[in-house]
Amino acid sequence: MPERPLNATAASLLGFLHQGPLTGWDLVQTAQGEIGDFWSLTQSQVYRELAAMAEAGLVEAGERGPRDRQPYSLTEAGRAAFAEWVGREPGPESIRFPLLLTVLFGRHLPPEQLARFLERQRSVHADRLAGYQRQHREAVAAGARDIEPYALATLEFGIAYEQAVLDWFDALPPKLMVPDAPGSSSAGPPGTPSPHGPPSPAGPEPASAGPGPNHDEPPRPEPAAADQERFGPDPAPHWVPSSHPGTGGRPR
Repeated sequence: MPERPLNATAASLLGFLHQGPLTGWDLVQTAQGEIGDFWSLTQSQVYRELAAMAEAGLVEAGERGPRDRQPYSLTEAGRAAFAEWVGREPGPESIRFPLLLTVLFGRHLPPEQLARFLERQRSVHADRLAGYQRQHREAVAAGARDIEPYALATLEFGIAYEQAVLDWFDALPPKLMVPDAPGSSSAGPPGTPSPHGPPSPAGPEPASAGPGPNHDEPPRPEPAAADQERFGPDPAPHWVPSSHPGTGGRPR
């Protein structure tokens, strides 16, 4: 057993090694594909944890193969350490949602810029929900409810989460999503100067439809601290592990 309790990232790597020996590169790809949407980790973290676990006797490094890749296999001590970790009561989640910080301080932004941010982020979440739903249909059709109900339950959380986020976007006050909507602080009476532009013309002005959809994802942020759960914007949905039969892989 390790001298100190396993952190969740190390424990997750041990969990993946139950499938059989994997190289560090394999583990990076597996971890980012299977848990990357709800658990932050980097390539450097994976290799650092592997080195520490090899020193502690939880994994065993094999002979280096092509391209200097070295497989790691699970030891009995590693199985015991994983069993101890997975039997613990899970800790509280820690949500990091950069958009909420921007919205909280939105009064300090031009309304058009905040609306643009919101439109882009809504598009990201809509795309992700569509990917999860497609992957769910494929997994259910392949028998995942019987073959891999645990992974499917994780995917269904992702669907419920993304739907809740979209519901939040759709319930926002119109003046946040469309700056010129009635009640917006940026639209004054006809002929009065706007704090963000020239005087508005006399007579009613049609509400802007807002910027068009933008499907560019924001860059993936580096985690502020190791092993921190996150539900902020993230590229490419892949909740159901591709290593389990009948669940499919990354949605196309």
